[in-house]
Amino acid sequence: MKVRQALDDPDCHMDTAVKLVQAEPLLSARVVSVANSAAFNRARREITDVRTSVLRLGLLTVRLLATALVARQMAGEPATQSDQNLAAQLWEHTAHVASISRVIAQRVTNVDPETAMFAGIVHEIGGFYLLSRVQDFPGLLDDDYKDWIEVGEAEVGRAVLKVLAVPGPVVEAVEEYWFGYLEMPPRTLGDTLLLGDKLAPVSSPLHELGSRETRDDIKAIVELAIEDETLTGILEESSEEIKSLTAALRF
Repeated sequence: MKVRQALDDPDCHMDTAVKLVQAEPLLSARVVSVANSAAFNRARREITDVRTSVLRLGLLTVRLLATALVARQMAGEPATQSDQNLAAQLWEHTAHVASISRVIAQRVTNVDPETAMFAGIVHEIGGFYLLSRVQDFPGLLDDDYKDWIEVGEAEVGRAVLKVLAVPGPVVEAVEEYWFGYLEMPPRTLGDTLLLGDKLAPVSSPLHELGSRETRDDIKAIVELAIEDETLTGILEESSEEIKSLTAALRF
């Protein structure tokens, strides 16, 4: 959080940003990894140092990655293997949604790709917090959880998003994910996030407890024509970028 807050300062110097990132080993590793992903390194010139990586990504993306680290660590170290598996799947889902949302923003909805990626990173933030409280509230994620998942996760998520000082447009997009519906053709940041969630090959383990679209519903969405292309074609063309960025986001 200290890194994130420092990077939020518009007067933060690049040298200061580099030192802050270097002081956090896990964040350093992710920054270098993302800088080398196909999404940010189209020339395929490998980067091996933090300074060059920060310069390539820019402070906005480095702030995004700092927030991603906060989100992933929020779940803590679940006590049981079952809860550990939940946390791992939830982050795998998050990484896919963030990567796909970035491509959808670039190729379909024309919203800012980095903002779309950020929305993907934080859209399950309430779920990570709930996982951190499982030991204090036994049964929190039992079958009965599905009866209040939308309301409960949203209430918790709003509070965590506020603490993290997430920008208003991103909060609105996450609200759309919780309670909205996908407009066709998709245009907004909320539509981008909803599409990213629906197209992610790894589902949220928390929402598996509740009701989500069937595979046929999702297949119909994928076959949707966007101008002269289909989502299938767009995803296939961007598959290397999505795969590379998803791998880089794995904490």
